[in-house]
Amino acid sequence: MVNVEEEKNVYRIEGFSCANCAGKFERNVQQLPGVEEAKVNFGASKLSVSGKTTIEELERAGAFENLKVLPEKPILKDDDSTVPVVKPSFFKKYRSLTIASTFLLLALSATVFFEEGSPVPPLLFVASMLASGTQLFKTGFSNLLKLEFDMKTLMTVAVLGGAAIGEWTEIAIVVILFALSEELERFSMDRARSSIRSLMDIVPKQAIVRRDGVELTIPVGQIVIGDTMIVKPGQKIAMDGRILRGHSSINQASITGESVPVDKSTDDNVFAGTLNGEGLLEIAITKLVEDTTIAKIIHLVEEAQGERAPAQAFVDRFAKYYTPVIMAVAALVVVVPPVFFDAPWEIWIYQGLAVLVVGCPCALVISTPIAIVSAIGNAAKQGVLIKGGIHLEEMGTVKAIAFDKTGTLTKGVPAVTDFIQLDNTHSEQDIWAIVAALEHRAQHPLASAFLKGAEAAGANHETLHVEGFASITGKGITGVIAGITYQIGSPKLFSETNADLLSDDVRAQLGTLQQQGKTVMFAGTEQGLLALFAVADEVRETSKSTIAKLHALGMKQTIMLTGDNKGTAEAIGAAVGVRNVYADLMPEQKLDAIKQLKKDYEKVAMVGDGVNDAPALAASTVGIAMGGAGTDTALETADIALMADDLQKLPFTIKLSRKTLAIIKANIIFAISIKFVALLLVVPGWLTLWIAIASDMGATLLVALNGMRLMRVKSDED
Repeated sequence: MVNVEEEKNVYRIEGFSCANCAGKFERNVQQLPGVEEAKVNFGASKLSVSGKTTIEELERAGAFENLKVLPEKPILKDDDSTVPVVKPSFFKKYRSLTIASTFLLLALSATVFFEEGSPVPPLLFVASMLASGTQLFKTGFSNLLKLEFDMKTLMTVAVLGGAAIGEWTEIAIVVILFALSEELERFSMDRARSSIRSLMDIVPKQAIVRRDGVELTIPVGQIVIGDTMIVKPGQKIAMDGRILRGHSSINQASITGESVPVDKSTDDNVFAGTLNGEGLLEIAITKLVEDTTIAKIIHLVEEAQGERAPAQAFVDRFAKYYTPVIMAVAALVVVVPPVFFDAPWEIWIYQGLAVLVVGCPCALVISTPIAIVSAIGNAAKQGVLIKGGIHLEEMGTVKAIAFDKTGTLTKGVPAVTDFIQLDNTHSEQDIWAIVAALEHRAQHPLASAFLKGAEAAGANHETLHVEGFASITGKGITGVIAGITYQIGSPKLFSETNADLLSDDVRAQLGTLQQQGKTVMFAGTEQGLLALFAVADEVRETSKSTIAKLHALGMKQTIMLTGDNKGTAEAIGAAVGVRNVYADLMPEQKLDAIKQLKKDYEKVAMVGDGVNDAPALAASTVGIAMGGAGTDTALETADIALMADDLQKLPFTIKLSRKTLAIIKANIIFAISIKFVALLLVVPGWLTLWIAIASDMGATLLVALNGMRLMRVKSDED
């Protein structure tokens, strides 16, 4: 059996006016010959197709909505430049509405200048309806034949009924306002979608590359991994890479949401779309243009925008039964009063038509997706990557948050926090130089902390010659400098050599520092101690304020989970303000802790590095990874990634989630309530087509604007 690889293509779709239309387009594409599978992402306005088909066939499948299908990747010319996308002019884009409005004005004028009974006004009204509603009627008639009930079916039946009883003016206006309402939906959804796509526009389309000693300006599509890119001061970086030469400050706001530029030098990673500051940089390309961090962020956000949130799933289920129920109610409104109460048929047919119009579920259908798309797009611009609507919603319901310690609440890099000189025969710089000379040859994890401390103290160890260097397993290191044997190590190393070295004062200082969760080491000889050093994993500057903000937001529990010893863990926990500390944990014990927390609090988030804490992150309600910009693993595995390692984005994410939930609920309640109130007007016979279309269009517009408010939520809001 021959295994043929299935052809997969992704297309961008222009023209979606509602989620129902997207669903119908998906079903139409699935029925095309050669198509194995089709999936529409309404939030991102994209279509994924497995199998063989053409753009022409896809556009025929979307002809009911006049959909335009474009390849996801730009079409390249022979010279590798892209074919420009021509945007239609305002008149071309809204031609049908313009023509329809013109005919409507002529028709209204004709009712004044022509006598009653003249065929001219009705013909002009019909021309107006055909200009703006031809596609509506085609789809509506097709749906009626297939017994498919959606908003276009409702509108078609309403227009036919209105024509039957001669309500030409009102139904012509209803058709135009319905078309205008659809355009408003398209505009608001496109605006929300483009908020994240606009990030790609900030990436240069060309870059200066050095090949074989020659500098060339070429399209980014021609750049390959290993090329050397030259970025001048003030230029934007076109590709992801690693700095070979140069030093500069880089504005990474487009990737991480950080407003303050970050210093970068040799071997540091840089990202496409970021802005180079004052330095000239030579950068080794590490990713192709389609694999850059910003391209991956945009792709993941668009996928997330297409994921259905629980609220949206509810709306979809509700809308499925809502439309047939509205048609049944309209039929009862038409039939019951005339048959059982001898009411005039003409009045109640009109009322029934108004019920159909007011029953259009436009506002309800758009209430959730526009909020989800706006919130996820805004979060990405603020440096928070949310992987789907369900995670956005869940974040707002979290009652407890667990934190890994190392690299999350702390910086993950040891540093010398305390230096206490115990010998007056050496200067502070001399002691640091001796320590650095020995630690320069060491392999243990704390060596880098001592070297950084020596550099900060201005000590120069390069002139010192070390002989007989040796590592004492589990205790420290030793070496000979200028004929004197020096040791650096734990208190145990020196107490074994000479117990009298650790005086009561020194032991008191040792105990105080150890109670603070610090690792204490000494430097000295067999005859005396030179200095005491305390080393610790430094707490992030933002950890304490972030925990305080979470408590202020009503978080019931904050917990630190760490494999570190109890003393260190409790000291760090007290410093940052978490309410509980679980120490000496293996990875499987962290997992058990998360399971227990879920039993106690139901909704639990876990914040970690995305790799070492993978089991706990996976078991939590929402897994949050630190430093998404630096690790592909965090981008791929976490439910939410904090792109800049910035814990302060956590309270923002919770506030955004809660605001999203509030807006979705408000939109749904408002969309249903305004329909219900309008339908109540049927009882006294007050419902008119004017009221019906005003309530439908007004609700749609207000719901869209309310959802788009989420695009303006800022990370520094109180």
